[in-house]
Amino acid sequence: MAAAVHTLGARRRRAALRTLGFLSPWLVGFGVFFAYPLGATVYFSFMKYDGFTDPVWVGLKNWRYVLFDYPFFWPALANTLWLVAVMVTLRTVFGLGIGLLITRIKTGAGVFRTLFYLPYLAPPVAATMSFVFLMNPGTGPVNTVLGRLGLGEPGWFNDAQWSKPALTVLALWCVGDLMVIFMASLLDVPKEQYEAAELDGAGAWSRFRYVTLPNIRPVVLFAVVTGVIATMQYYTEPIVAAKVASGVIGGSGQHFEPGYPEKSTLTVPQSVYHLGFQRFDTGAACVVALVLFVLAMAFTYVLMRRGSGFLKEDD
Repeated sequence: MAAAVHTLGARRRRAALRTLGFLSPWLVGFGVFFAYPLGATVYFSFMKYDGFTDPVWVGLKNWRYVLFDYPFFWPALANTLWLVAVMVTLRTVFGLGIGLLITRIKTGAGVFRTLFYLPYLAPPVAATMSFVFLMNPGTGPVNTVLGRLGLGEPGWFNDAQWSKPALTVLALWCVGDLMVIFMASLLDVPKEQYEAAELDGAGAWSRFRYVTLPNIRPVVLFAVVTGVIATMQYYTEPIVAAKVASGVIGGSGQHFEPGYPEKSTLTVPQSVYHLGFQRFDTGAACVVALVLFVLAMAFTYVLMRRGSGFLKEDD
């Protein structure tokens, strides 16, 4: 009896070790790239640390400073939430619209697909600099055309009221990735369902609502969730646009106001960089990073919970 119990225990240990062996690459990656950085961020959020000297425990001092005294945190958070609400919605709708248009046209689909996808391949810095010059309030061709059409001449990246819409236009220009994803899902919709809907007298809007949309719901949810996460990390385009529009191209000794103009392009990732790598206040930067992490997790959780009812049972 004792020998049988010993043999069973040995088999279970071998099975457990075999399972751990298969899981070890994931466990190592999870520990190195997620668990340890997250734990270190929480630890340093309670420390006074400049990256060079030994960290000193300061309790909630960093949290109080970021939430009540740091002048860039709340504007950055408001701008990020604005971009999440507006930019993600418009990119999803625009990407779906372009995908629908290209899958419906009979000739020239390859040309239009290439034209809409190529901007996505442009480096973000080069694309942003180009848009700043194109939308220059004084000399840019965009305002020249708008002025001749009598539609007004916005200040774009030099106007706090128009800087975020200008960033949204730039994001719509680079919608090629979403277009390709939506096209793949639209071409996978069974044609028999469209034919049955047409026999029932369904119009274009009814076919989209009752045939197309139910079939591509998982892709729409994917586009929204990944769009929210990417926008929460939005950094390169706004900081490049702010620097170019304010005339600070590079070099030392030039003063740059984060979020130019009037903090309207300031995002939360910029605040992390400003605190951590310009002011060397690692503790406060960790606080901002943790707030961003919690918000991203909360948005993802809510979207996935809401999206679970949005999906079909077999999705």
